[in-house]
Amino acid sequence: MSPGAFVQKAIDLGCQGTSISLNEPTLSLEWSLDVFRLARNKGLYNTYVTNGYMTPEALQLLIEAGLDAINVDVKGDAQAVRQYCGTDVEMVWRNCRLARDADLWLEITTLVIPGVNDSDEGLGGIAERIVADLGPDVPWHTSGYYPAYRFTAPPTPVKTLERARQVAREADLRFVYLGNVPGHRWENTYCPHCGALLIDRWGLRVGECRLDQGCCPGCRWMVPGVWK
Repeated sequence: MSPGAFVQKAIDLGCQGTSISLNEPTLSLEWSLDVFRLARNKGLYNTYVTNGYMTPEALQLLIEAGLDAINVDVKGDAQAVRQYCGTDVEMVWRNCRLARDADLWLEITTLVIPGVNDSDEGLGGIAERIVADLGPDVPWHTSGYYPAYRFTAPPTPVKTLERARQVAREADLRFVYLGNVPGHRWENTYCPHCGALLIDRWGLRVGECRLDQGCCPGCRWMVPGVWK
């Protein structure tokens, strides 16, 4: 599909923006740049879901073309990323910092795999790094894994994801979500100040959004985000 046809399809479907994701979108960098430029000219926002392993120059090109928000996969600690991905996770953290410095809306996702990156030490290290390098308001999605392709480990227990959230909250990370478990309470957004339910979710659907111009309707705490 050409960039022009892609953007027109988004408009025809009533989409507010674009999102370029699986497989790794930087493999089609030039296509992404064309899409973002066209979408920005049409008043659409642009998002990217990526492993974060691009050069600073590539990231800057995306920003200049109209990138608004980015979700980066941090796949584990240094040892896990080196063993299973054959690369250096510090390059991913560098790009996360660059995205934050460029005022992109940034979120982090970790696919939690039993026996690979599910230790309290490893998960806690990611949470602490998010707080220290990126800030406590950056959302972290801990997603459940299911066996596929060359991985035969059993599916991630929900209790492991719940433990990851607890570890992250102890590290003062404010917005931690459980992924691939539709209906779980920690899919939702709660006010870190008073605990009120702000956004009710089920999988990819938003059931109710109670924010009032980006604020908690109860305590008026301003929730970090991009609000219209």
